[in-house]
Amino acid sequence: MNTYKLTLLALLSALAVVGRYALAFLPSVQPVTALIIICGLFLGPLAAVIMAILTTFLSNILLGLGIWTIWQVVAWALIGVISGYLGKSKRRLPTVFVAIFGAFSGYFYGLIISLVTYQIAGKFWPYYLAGLPFDTYHAIGNVAIILVFYPVVSRFFIRYAHDRFAIQNIRVKS
Repeated sequence: MNTYKLTLLALLSALAVVGRYALAFLPSVQPVTALIIICGLFLGPLAAVIMAILTTFLSNILLGLGIWTIWQVVAWALIGVISGYLGKSKRRLPTVFVAIFGAFSGYFYGLIISLVTYQIAGKFWPYYLAGLPFDTYHAIGNVAIILVFYPVVSRFFIRYAHDRFAIQNIRVKS
């Protein structure tokens, strides 16, 4: 991983932490999942997992650490790995497909977090069903954030890939 990629990863993580803190007053609406998806699509699964770990721990230092922190890392890392493998396709994914994946990821995240309650209290279905409205807010927030950020951020990442390819060609020719 080169310095430029680490810088992009740090900027995305900082944006996710600030966004999560700024939107904490809205139930389950946060930019973290959407930004991890975008990170995975353009920087790969490893970068998305690193971003999931960084964002979760840094934002939970501000918002509160607990047993759920581990499960948040697991959920966001799995979403990042899946999006990283989706991003390995040769062509750019349509925004609508990424938004649908973002909605799915909101429900998937809620499912993983609901497993915490099963692990602690032994009750899964009551907690999961009670959390479905919040999972829906999460899914809608992911779709909205992806529709706003994905077209803009994809231009920067396409430029990054183009610049990186141009720099590698210059080094090869020298």
